Amino acid sequence: MSYENKILQMKKMLGKKTTAQQKVQQPAFQKPAKPSYTEQWEKAGLTVVENDFGIVFKRQVQYPFSFQHGHYQLQSFFDALKKWQGVEFDHPYALDINEPVLFFDTETTGLKGVGTHIFLLGFLEVAEECFLLTQYILADPAHEAAFLFESKLWQKSATVITYNGKSFDWPQLETRWTLHQKTLPKLRSQRQIDLLHSSKRLWKNDMERLKLKSVEEEKLGFSRIGDIPGHLAPIIYLDAVKSGIPDALMKVLLHNEWDLLSLITLYSHSTHLLFEEDHEESAKTFTNIGKWYGDLKESTQSVRVLEKVTMKFDALEAGHAHYYLALQHKKSKRYSEAIDAFVASLHFVEPRTKLHVLEQLAILYEHQMKDYEQALSYTQEGIRLIQNNEQWRAEQKQKWEISWDKRLHRLGNKK
Repeated sequence: MSYENKILQMKKMLGKKTTAQQKVQQPAFQKPAKPSYTEQWEKAGLTVVENDFGIVFKRQVQYPFSFQHGHYQLQSFFDALKKWQGVEFDHPYALDINEPVLFFDTETTGLKGVGTHIFLLGFLEVAEECFLLTQYILADPAHEAAFLFESKLWQKSATVITYNGKSFDWPQLETRWTLHQKTLPKLRSQRQIDLLHSSKRLWKNDMERLKLKSVEEEKLGFSRIGDIPGHLAPIIYLDAVKSGIPDALMKVLLHNEWDLLSLITLYSHSTHLLFEEDHEESAKTFTNIGKWYGDLKESTQSVRVLEKVTMKFDALEAGHAHYYLALQHKKSKRYSEAIDAFVASLHFVEPRTKLHVLEQLAILYEHQMKDYEQALSYTQEGIRLIQNNEQWRAEQKQKWEISWDKRLHRLGNKK
């Protein structure tokens, strides 16, 4: 290689090195100025906390364990914890006696999208001699990094208990945190218990509305007096930032406070129900509990709950309990008990479930009991149900009829 070519190669290499050294420097984080209304918000009872990223407003309230919220004192939470210790079955809502727990709720400026800010982070946790409520309020969007950092969720490790938090509050928090990922420590993942999920499990077909306010009134014995509608919270916050007047904002903090207190009592109430200790609940609720245990593959616990329903309530109320009990007996290969339970449910369940019951009875009599005549009888009843039901779609009925006709012909050949 000629001398000239070597020089050219060296120049190219030096040029690449120079380019690599000339990376654009990211601007350092600029701490925002305090809002002009800082003093006004302090006078309203909020504390100013300053950190490396700006300021955040903070409010704290202590509640004695004996504090009454609806039907329950807050110390009922400890009674609920004791129930979970040493149980012989698994449940996703079980807590260890020493497990750190954080009741968590947010208020936001909207329901979705990157432009939606969390403006209130509410926490309720067990302190030495009380429950401690801590609320962090976003000073303004420029101080969001300070707001998120001060929550300490980047260093806390706890089981987070929410109402719809798994689907809304926590994903929203992750979105806001991601926007500050170059500034803030990484957000920790936490175990979560979402009490909206348990409410759906417990009161399916028994409550028309499952908003927290409805659950409070119907199940927890708490009625909100002077509460602001939740949908007004974003408007109130934005107005407080614009005007600097925090009066209405303090009502939003109270709304959030009640949400958090209700999380404690709802966890307690849900635990009592899972241990069947509230006798005022309906057959539907206890049937739902038995089904839930069945879905968790806790067959022994499921059977125990469902059998209690069938003994305590009349046939009309206990129809679905018999049905789910039959499914558990079949899984356990207790075929005679399964048949008895399916028959007991037959006239008290809705048509689609009834069709499944008839199918199960036909299967059990054909394959386990070898009673082809009885299997044929239930098959014919199933076909009549399909043909006579005018609410089912024609295409669906046609598919079912093909399947049931195959069973009919097979059984006819076996007789």
